[in-house]
Amino acid sequence: MFKLNEYVVYKKDVCIVKEIKKNYFHNKDYYILEPINDKTLKINIPTDNKDLRNLITKEELTKIINKIPKVNIITTDDKLIEMEYKELLKNNNLLDLVKIIKTSYLRNKKRLDNNKKVGEKDQNYFELAEKYLYTEFSIVLNLTYNDTKKYIIDEIAKLDTKNT
Repeated sequence: MFKLNEYVVYKKDVCIVKEIKKNYFHNKDYYILEPINDKTLKINIPTDNKDLRNLITKEELTKIINKIPKVNIITTDDKLIEMEYKELLKNNNLLDLVKIIKTSYLRNKKRLDNNKKVGEKDQNYFELAEKYLYTEFSIVLNLTYNDTKKYIIDEIAKLDTKNT
């Protein structure tokens, strides 16, 4: 059971446990969660909800960072890319978010290198995956969102330097 003011992840959103209530009608305990990216929203869910998990640990975060260079990009047809992005988002797997970020970044970089416009679908999924990933990482690292992005980029650069 989570405690008051504890950070948790509900689906992909980092939330704070604001209240724990007993629903006597249903004979269940409920969490009242507040997503950290939307203080106006309150989520009321049973304490045994399967979409609720702890934040990752700093050790798990380090393992994820070390795996980033090895995460493969999506090689599906352009017409099917959005379906693939949606499927990966559903999985609630942080490495799947990395796969979306890498794929959409490289697809847009290729477009820009060829003097074309950035793809709107790729950009939208890139931003969404970054938001979910870096929000959780920022809480774990106790950094701002932007400092977290810089930290991850710097750590990957160190890995690239080691491997060359």
